[in-house]
Amino acid sequence: MAVRGGVLASGILAVTMAVAGCGTSGDGAATSSSSAAAQVRTIVLINPNSSASATASMVELATAEARGAASIVGVTNDGAPALLTTQQDMATAAPGVLRRGVEAAKDPNVAAIVVSAFSDPGLAELDRALTIPVFGIGTEAFREASQGGRAFGIATVTSDPALVESFRQKAAELGVEGQYRGVRVTPGDATELVRSPDALDAALREAVRQSVDQDGARAVIMGGGPLSPSALRLQPQFDVPLVVAVNAAIRSALKAVG
Repeated sequence: MAVRGGVLASGILAVTMAVAGCGTSGDGAATSSSSAAAQVRTIVLINPNSSASATASMVELATAEARGAASIVGVTNDGAPALLTTQQDMATAAPGVLRRGVEAAKDPNVAAIVVSAFSDPGLAELDRALTIPVFGIGTEAFREASQGGRAFGIATVTSDPALVESFRQKAAELGVEGQYRGVRVTPGDATELVRSPDALDAALREAVRQSVDQDGARAVIMGGGPLSPSALRLQPQFDVPLVVAVNAAIRSALKAVG
């Protein structure tokens, strides 16, 4: 398996995974490899915040989830806040998400777009503007967490009351409010917390424990794209699934593009 990565343009990170063909002769192997590469479609992951490191981290997760079935291209929303923690932050980020998504969709090889912030800023506008499928990591995480009538909660670093209320509204819109067990928020400043993986893991571990033990959640969503790596690190410590929002959206996108 060959992994090729690099910067395609300003604010755009691409990681392509291609499975090399096998054959009994050199010519046969080359032909198989070329055919496989030609069939790989592109899924664009838009990070609505301006953190290039967060984009790179989410692209890495998405690429691992895609397992060579798609090329993942990451786009950073330069000019937006580095971390989206309020409804105003989401409103500020949405126009850039729409603009970057419309631009990305001009490439005929782009088969789907994923909006990679938990509140899905710009998702509705993109969905109306484009003909290719568009997915939000928040919406897809809710759908995955609530499968089979399962009770679920959210662990996150954002305490903004309007943002927390929007999570309840999303559960209601998706018809799963009866399964929704609420939000557990980590203490302290979110911007400082996400800079330290150890501190972030410790805070989220406690939030997940509260969601399970006190709220009765049987699945817990990590409420934010940048929190996804913590979910993977913490999963071995819990019996209930920790839903990684980025991965949930990539799985839905892969199903849609075949």
